[in-house]
Amino acid sequence: MTEPQPVVLVVDDDASVRGAIENLLRSLGLTVQTYGTAQEFLQTKLPDAPACIVLDVRMPGQSGLEFQRTLASANIRLPIIFLSGHADIEMSVRAMKSGAVEFLTKPFREQELLDAIQVGIERDRARRQDAKRLAELQERLIGLTARERSVLALVITGLQNKQIAGRLDVSETTVKVHRSQVMRKMRAHSLVDLVRMADMLGISAENA
Repeated sequence: MTEPQPVVLVVDDDASVRGAIENLLRSLGLTVQTYGTAQEFLQTKLPDAPACIVLDVRMPGQSGLEFQRTLASANIRLPIIFLSGHADIEMSVRAMKSGAVEFLTKPFREQELLDAIQVGIERDRARRQDAKRLAELQERLIGLTARERSVLALVITGLQNKQIAGRLDVSETTVKVHRSQVMRKMRAHSLVDLVRMADMLGISAENA
């Protein structure tokens, strides 16, 4: 299936800045949505596509850094590129420590912004792919029986079938059957593959 066109979300109270960024990005074939305030952004449905936010630091009402915290609290993990009219080292450090892609001082060079946007979109594309992969694994996990989950949690620790049988007080043959079912249902091609899946799902021997 074709991936949706990436979207750049520009949040800046200065209409001239919003317009200039929008014109620049659209001239390069990028899809852009602009907002005058953080509140306007929050009231709009987010695009179901790889995206990043170009965010002004100083805005009336909620500042860019406050908005960054609001997004994190709402579990909105879109990469952020900050724009500021002032070179504020402390502010830039805070923004970067909170996960910002870049902190650019106005007037910024167009290529700097474009490079940061590319990094942001790639980062969000990877996040979306990981989320899709996790959802698929969770769906497969639901298909396991309680006993198969117990076997899974022990298999990934490297225990042999005989050891697992002793832990679960079942026959070794029963463990082999359950282990085979786990591999099939989880669509794991090897033990290493299964361990990676379990790691993504947060499964450990404590689950057994």
